[in-house]
Amino acid sequence: MKGQISAGWFARVVRWHQLSRERAHLRRVSDATLKDLGLSRADIEIESHRHFWEDPFNK
Repeated sequence: MKGQISAGWFARVVRWHQLSRERAHLRRVSDATLKDLGLSRADIEIESHRHFWEDPFNK
């Protein structure tokens, strides 16, 4: 049981780190690329300023 809890927390921390990195990368995406993706700079500002624990996919 203790190993499962530790593994669960480790997976969560890894996911939080991943989200943080992805959001940092989003801030550096060019406007042309955002346009190709159908996103605006405002969309990226909102997403990139979310807290690291806010997982849109609840992984």
